[in-house]
Formats: sequence, structure tokens, C-alpha cells
Amino acid sequence: MVLRALLLSALLTLVPVAIGVAVSGDATLSRQPAAYRATPLTEFDSASAVVQRAPFCDLVPAAAAKEALGSTATLATYDNGEQSEAFPGGDVPHEYGCRFSPADSTVVGEARGWVFAPPVTTDAAQAMVEAAVTKTCSAVPSAPAYGAPSTGVLCPGDGVQTASFRGLFGDAWLSCSLTLPADVAQDDLVERAGRWCVAVAQAASVPLT
Repeated sequence: MVLRALLLSALLTLVPVAIGVAVSGDATLSRQPAAYRATPLTEFDSASAVVQRAPFCDLVPAAAAKEALGSTATLATYDNGEQSEAFPGGDVPHEYGCRFSPADSTVVGEARGWVFAPPVTTDAAQAMVEAAVTKTCSAVPSAPAYGAPSTGVLCPGDGVQTASFRGLFGDAWLSCSLTLPADVAQDDLVERAGRWCVAVAQAASVPLT
């Protein structure tokens, strides 16, 4: 989370003029959630997705979060510039995002999706791709494309593990993650995260006509 905040802070210093213009031109997506189809990330054509830098969480099918977490989930959302409990200390995020948590408090897990509000250049996206792999987070082997450039990472935690995919769709930097108990098989986690991330990308994208 700290690394994400630092990267976003650096990005904001690079594009101060473009932010106001680009964000004000991004309209909230006005449609109903599509019927959920569990699509593996390996079968998703991310090159054709047109992601908007706008709120999208209400368009994520509840069935997608339920499949990812293995439990009915509750949704918490935040918009550009809002304080959010999703961030330590309630920091104000410059992004649109959501967090799905199991409705059953005994179930461990969390599914997230977020898109940066400011536009992102290819060079900035490449820097974030390279920064995603750290001492604690390793690259997903042969990760399927999730935008271009893109990356997938696996991060261990206290009794949990998180798989995350992130990438550039046009000028929109889209990220998603799935956190499950540490005893879940890693291959299963990556596959479920991939399907979850497809649902996030589809919800955040303008539907093709």
C-alpha cells in the first residue's frame, strides 16, 4: 500500500496539468452489471478493452466477487479524492476503487479493483510494472497480459496471500487483487484472481458494439 501511494504521488507530479482536464471528461459508466461469465485471464483479450478512468464498482457482478472469495460479499467503494477506510489513516486516494469483503466475518479474504483517476503514460506504466516486484512480492510466472504493459505479482501476508494483476489500458492504469488464506493452493489463487480481474476490467470498460 505504501509503494502504491508513492508511485501514485510520483505520477501526479508528472501530469499536474492533464489531470483536471482528463478527469472532468470521464463520465461515470451508465449501465447495468452484465451477467457474469467466469472468463480465465488467459482467454481475455485485454488489447480490445477500453477502460475509463471513472467509477465502475457498481457494475462488477456480485457473482464475480462471490466466486473469487467463495462467499457472498459486501461492497465498499470510494471515488477520486475521497478519504477511505481502505487506506491506512484514511489517506485520500486519486483513484476510483472498491473492496469486496466476505459477508461472513469468519471467512478470510478480500477482492479489490481500482483505476487511477489521472492519465498514465506508457513510460510511467512501465516504471510501475518494474516496481511491482519487490523483496516480498514475486512475479506471476508467465502472467497473461492485463493491458500493455502489465504485470502479475504474488505477495505473502500474515496467514494470507495476494495475487494481483495490473496494467495500462489506453491511458488508464487498472489494478485488481484477490487475497485468500495462505493454505489455498497458489495455482488456484492465481486462476481465481485472473477470473476476478477479467470481471473488473469488463466492468470498468466501455462495452464493445
